[in-house]
Amino acid sequence: MAKKVLITGGAGFIGSNYAHYHFDKYPDDEIFVLDKLTYAGNKDNLAELLPKEERFHFIQGDIAEKKFVEDLFEAEKFDTVLNFAAETHVDRSIEEPSIFVMTNIVGTHNLLESARETGVRRYHQISTDEVYGDLGIGSKDFFTEQTAIAPNCPYAASKASADLLVRSAFETYQMPVTLSRCSNNYGPYQFPEKLIPYFFKLMSEGKEVPVYGDGLNVRDWLYVIDHCRAIDMIVNEGRLGEVYNIGGNNEKTNLEITKILLDFLDRDEDCIVYVDDRRAHDRRYAIDSSKIQSELNWEPSVNFKEGISKTFAWYQDHREWVQKLESNIQERKHQVVSKTPLSASR
Repeated sequence: MAKKVLITGGAGFIGSNYAHYHFDKYPDDEIFVLDKLTYAGNKDNLAELLPKEERFHFIQGDIAEKKFVEDLFEAEKFDTVLNFAAETHVDRSIEEPSIFVMTNIVGTHNLLESARETGVRRYHQISTDEVYGDLGIGSKDFFTEQTAIAPNCPYAASKASADLLVRSAFETYQMPVTLSRCSNNYGPYQFPEKLIPYFFKLMSEGKEVPVYGDGLNVRDWLYVIDHCRAIDMIVNEGRLGEVYNIGGNNEKTNLEITKILLDFLDRDEDCIVYVDDRRAHDRRYAIDSSKIQSELNWEPSVNFKEGISKTFAWYQDHREWVQKLESNIQERKHQVVSKTPLSASR
């Protein structure tokens, strides 16, 4: 049955990849992408979809504006809502936490309320493993869906708050919601302040790369299309009210990722510069995704070696995309200048 689907934050990295994925897989669905187009939202990510006006619609707007969200939901009567919209950069959350509160908490509340009032059949919240806090170096444990929420930075705290709003919507109003928490993603269309594209850019230009602390912070990495596949399965087959962890089984330190990039670009380690560590920089995240594997038969289809090769090839083949984005960043420099180095873990 054809559905009317809203993808919030659909001009960002993961959201735009999902928009492409859904458009191709469900040819009868009508897709609406809502994005505020802040520094990380890039309409060029959707360039191939924008001409498909019968099935694809782009709307610029802010989920934190209650009246705007109410009017949109009332006018369109969506069947499915997938909320990718979020402020995500940890460094920025440390400098300007109020923006994260408005988008990630107030925005999620507005979406849930409008979804409930207009009878949305399925609402899915995209969250992060960062809400669980820090496993610590040397730990053998993994985050499960039963792990207590213990965020350590404003970004993670705002996402954890949104998760609890989604839970309360299910428990209080029996809303048809699901929620997923994923490990670090990499792949096409990723904003170049994130670790892999940022370091790739610097190394390609012959510049030094700033590594936080000792570089031994551990993250689990997942190719973005595997994340999209998992979300699709959860929305269609996941149990209502449930949380599903999504992981890639690819734990790497930031230093390991840096050296992989160095090898690919034939650079030596002299370009690594160690900088003061970020405040509240969690040491290790690791996802146990056995629940989604056993219930929905999902598992990663792209291993890290294959995925990173695809990612590097994409950035090499899309230099114009990168250059245009960098030009736009310069035009909005006051919005994106950070007071701390941008060697992000996520």
